[in-house]
Amino acid sequence: MAIQPSLELAGLIEGYRRFRETGWEPRRERWAALREGQEPKVMVIACADSRTDPALVFDTDPGEIFTVRNIAAMVPPFETTPGHHGVSAALEFAVQFLKVREIVVMGHGMCGGCKAALTQSVHGTEPGNGGFIADWIDLLDEARTEVVAKHGTEGREAERAMEEAGVKVSLANLRTFPCVNELESQGRLKLRGAFFAISDGVLHLLDEETGEFAPVA
Repeated sequence: MAIQPSLELAGLIEGYRRFRETGWEPRRERWAALREGQEPKVMVIACADSRTDPALVFDTDPGEIFTVRNIAAMVPPFETTPGHHGVSAALEFAVQFLKVREIVVMGHGMCGGCKAALTQSVHGTEPGNGGFIADWIDLLDEARTEVVAKHGTEGREAERAMEEAGVKVSLANLRTFPCVNELESQGRLKLRGAFFAISDGVLHLLDEETGEFAPVA
């Protein structure tokens, strides 16, 4: 008996069929080459938000970027405590095995994770009811203190400041990884901060010397 997909899955299947027709068949040589392995030069760490797919924002080809997405585009600091370190494992793979040349941390406007960190709306909740999110965005607690002192906890200005601060926290945490720190000091790896504004579709890049994000011309 044929599987009857839900309306949501039916939409995805229609997208798959379009992909087969317009993305797979015309580019068989590209897919054949990727079958033999991948050699992306850039790793992008982005939010899991459904509105900010790095492949769409950067209009990349298959195999061009190695992407990790999670709540608020966060990178935890280097640590060796027992546990399942998903972001750290992906970072290790990208840097040591794929040998990417650049890592881009891309935050975005209207980020729910950053807003939750700012308002502490899930603080103190149990795992399964917001607790996992709360534990994760605790990574932003120190940065939140400075944002709140300047902007408070409400309004778009405060949210934007928290979103940009999140990018800076992740960049700082990346540099706690010995493999990243060593390669960056040797000039063999570059770290970049970026911010994509959902409201106007403009990409901003971080100038780490000034701490300011500027729109890409």
